[in-house]
Amino acid sequence: MRLVMMGTGRFALPTFLGLYDTPHEVVGLFTQPDRAGRGRHQHPHPMKDAARERGTPVFQPDSVNTPSALADLRSLRPDLCVVAAYGQILSAELLSIPPQGAINVHASLLPRHRGAAPVQYAILCGERETGVTIFQIDPRLDAGPVLAVERTAIGPRETSGELEQRLAVLAAPLVRRVVDQIAGGTTRPQPQDAARATKAPRLRKEQGAIDWTKAAVEIDCHVRAMQPWPTAYTSFPLPGGQALRVIVLEVAPLDVERPGPPGTLAETDRRLVVCCGRGAVEIIRLKPEGKREMGAAEFLHGHPLRPGDRLTPPPI
Repeated sequence: MRLVMMGTGRFALPTFLGLYDTPHEVVGLFTQPDRAGRGRHQHPHPMKDAARERGTPVFQPDSVNTPSALADLRSLRPDLCVVAAYGQILSAELLSIPPQGAINVHASLLPRHRGAAPVQYAILCGERETGVTIFQIDPRLDAGPVLAVERTAIGPRETSGELEQRLAVLAAPLVRRVVDQIAGGTTRPQPQDAARATKAPRLRKEQGAIDWTKAAVEIDCHVRAMQPWPTAYTSFPLPGGQALRVIVLEVAPLDVERPGPPGTLAETDRRLVVCCGRGAVEIIRLKPEGKREMGAAEFLHGHPLRPGDRLTPPPI
């Protein structure tokens, strides 16, 4: 078959590279336009680089559903589009161009966590298992029939970034298998159970604020889910009634209850132990605003705190 890849970023890259290891022909890559970072430097674009190294045409429309982008897609005469983390909704007109339609690589066990942030929500919800689902795209959001599923346990200390990369690697051989099945006409699409569907919308920056009234295990899940973006954050008290915004990178839930209202520091002698709504957490790694990452002992050396001091969510 003639394949067109539609995707952007680290999650899509293993799937894209894996398509070159099939007997099928990769005839084009549609990916998001280049974005300038701070200082107007262009962010690296590994998918675009990989395509050009292999002589594959690259298209970067602001919208893939415009007449010009649809004309580019038609010119490639694709049999199938493979989509992973593309970040654009595909129109019914676009889906009608390849005879085999389009398949999507989704980083959850559908119908759970439909939406843009499935990995984050799996960790945020405290789930022990997730996986990759390949499904046939239809106009509904992540609701098309399932073609294949691969399950995996979520590590007890895994962050969203770590889990996403592991799922990306897991997805590549699964996609290759599904593409071969589509070519051979042997797929067995299974409808999703809409009654079991949950949503995983794109995260907002303010969702990183730590709510200390929650249980210690929930705060641990929150800290891991918010990495690498938007990151979990709180504020530490400073002399004079001021506050220091701090990104919390790692915590450890403690079984022993600590006295004090949620957000109160229970220990400050080389350890940062914070009372929660239920239980307590020890802050292991953190990053003060404008500073580098450090451990709790180093932070306390430069910021003396006392038991009873209170942590609060800082302004957005």
